[in-house]
Amino acid sequence: MNTTLGSGFVAFGLTSSFLGVLTIIHGLVAGSQRSLIRIRWFVLMIGIAAVGQFAVMENALITRDFTVAFVAEHGSSRTPALFNFATLWSALEGSILLWVLILVGYLVLVFWRFRKRLTDPVVIWALLILFLICLFFFLLLAGPAFPFHSFSPWPGYDGPGPNPLLQNHVLMAFHPPVLYLGYVGFSVPFAFAVALLVTRRHGEGWLTETRRWTLTAWGCLTVGILLGAWWSYEVLGWGGYWAWDPVENASLLPWLTGTAYLHSVMVQEQKGMLRVWNLSLLCSTFALTILGTFITRSGVLDSVHAFTESGIGPMLLAFFTLVVVGVLVLIILRGDDIRSEGSIDTPISRTGAFLTNNLLFAGFAFVVLLGTVFPLIVEAINGNRISVGNPYFERMTMPIGFLLLFLMAIAPALPWGKTGGEVLSKRLWWPAVFGTLITIVGVLLGARGWTSTLAIGLAGFAIGGAVRPLVLAVKSRGFAGLFGRSSGGMVVHVGVAIVAVAFAVSSSYIRQTEFRFSEVGDSVTFAGHELVFQGNVVVEKEEKIETQVKVTVDERMFNPSINIFPFSGQPIGTPSTRSTWKDDVQLSVLKIPESEDEPTVVRVTVQPLVWWIWAGGAVMALGTLMSAVPSRRSNKNSKEENIIEVTT
Repeated sequence: MNTTLGSGFVAFGLTSSFLGVLTIIHGLVAGSQRSLIRIRWFVLMIGIAAVGQFAVMENALITRDFTVAFVAEHGSSRTPALFNFATLWSALEGSILLWVLILVGYLVLVFWRFRKRLTDPVVIWALLILFLICLFFFLLLAGPAFPFHSFSPWPGYDGPGPNPLLQNHVLMAFHPPVLYLGYVGFSVPFAFAVALLVTRRHGEGWLTETRRWTLTAWGCLTVGILLGAWWSYEVLGWGGYWAWDPVENASLLPWLTGTAYLHSVMVQEQKGMLRVWNLSLLCSTFALTILGTFITRSGVLDSVHAFTESGIGPMLLAFFTLVVVGVLVLIILRGDDIRSEGSIDTPISRTGAFLTNNLLFAGFAFVVLLGTVFPLIVEAINGNRISVGNPYFERMTMPIGFLLLFLMAIAPALPWGKTGGEVLSKRLWWPAVFGTLITIVGVLLGARGWTSTLAIGLAGFAIGGAVRPLVLAVKSRGFAGLFGRSSGGMVVHVGVAIVAVAFAVSSSYIRQTEFRFSEVGDSVTFAGHELVFQGNVVVEKEEKIETQVKVTVDERMFNPSINIFPFSGQPIGTPSTRSTWKDDVQLSVLKIPESEDEPTVVRVTVQPLVWWIWAGGAVMALGTLMSAVPSRRSNKNSKEENIIEVTT
């Protein structure tokens, strides 16, 4: 029943997408308003199809309908309810179902937002692009990613359940959906960018129409990346949270170009510049989400984050190529129309700082992209497998990161036009003092080495530079001054600076070692913490068998474990972590004794300030929400900012 119903919804969605595309094209070619009005019915049908196929698969998972091959391969009667629901996006076919659900959700929202402007060519072309994207992903579902194949289970059959690593922490239920909200959300600004190129309507009004869509996608991607880092830290037990894994990099790339766009678009609004660059950034961001999908789902690499090999890769690569070539052709054809006439008055201005900021983000993205795809290119050419390790990424990205922190500090103090050195020094005085004080505090607390010390100083400088305009905004407009794009952006800057400090300090001062415990009561001291071995306990659960190693750290019980899941012969470790504002202590089991004379081997990792990475991420999320809230006096923001610049 589920296979038939699910297949029907896939076919219904594919047909509705195709007919929707034809209807829009007919309306554009024939100038038929009636055809364009009919779009709403296809939006409704495609929405029904997306929700229906998702609901059918979840119903099959919840009821353990093993006649559906996807459930037979990835479901299990022993999987807890939350992870059973999340099983849908733990494997390739189900992840495309989730992708399509979110994509169609954005399509419905765009249609609803612009339902009274269906005569506007930009809106019609944007809807056409979104329909074409939906058509492609429904083609994936109907082809290599078809999720509703049938299976004939024998009596007593039970599936293996999802990958054990994906049912070891509650974040698995939230990290992928939030990440997809960001990934897929960039389809909306991409659709409008293409629509503007096609229709030659390059006025600045479209920026306000798409800003919140871009900001929403960027915010979700930011939170999704941080949740992924948190999941890696809590589940894998290697003492880290970012390994420059190709799949991690695939999510970082659109974040970098999206961040660059959110900065450079302000230059276009203020000066009428960078039209070609901004359109290119939007299109590049969407293209990178497709490239990331290819890297994750094609099976071209081995990663704990990647899906198994499948036939989906060639279609994704072809779609990526089509997007890139199509956008390049459009930009070349429309180059004269969209070229900006504005110019930079002086490099020492906010315009100059944003241009430098964009160059740095572009360089950052290029470095990450090169290190990610270079091994794939080499393997495609000569069949040799190589890897690009952490040293490359750290050496190449660290200088860029420091420069970005410096720009974060000085850009808010710079005016859009020319200014005198006396005014600039006055505006930067308190941020510089704050950065100096933070550096001194860091050194007094034990910071050593130029890398972490410089990161602390620049981050303090950046926080001071962000707090200054926040204080001025509150003085000018009261509590309402904390909301709006400018103030929300400054809060995001504070969050970024906090994450930067925590990242630099935790990675620079990580302490890690292994201990062998033979008898209950064995104790050791490491990094100022006392560890006492309390023995091993076997706990049998329905979905797994846990061998817990009980160790007290500073008289607090830790329970790292080794888990054995049915149908999985590989033991999976679950670390135990204690987080405080000062440092994190994490214990991971490396070996369980198989005989009485063998020791229990535990890895102990102590890292300072890891907690602040997640706190900084929360501040970034808060700042994003504050940016999306329209200011009550938004029409006067620019004038007020100019007044503040003159008077300070």
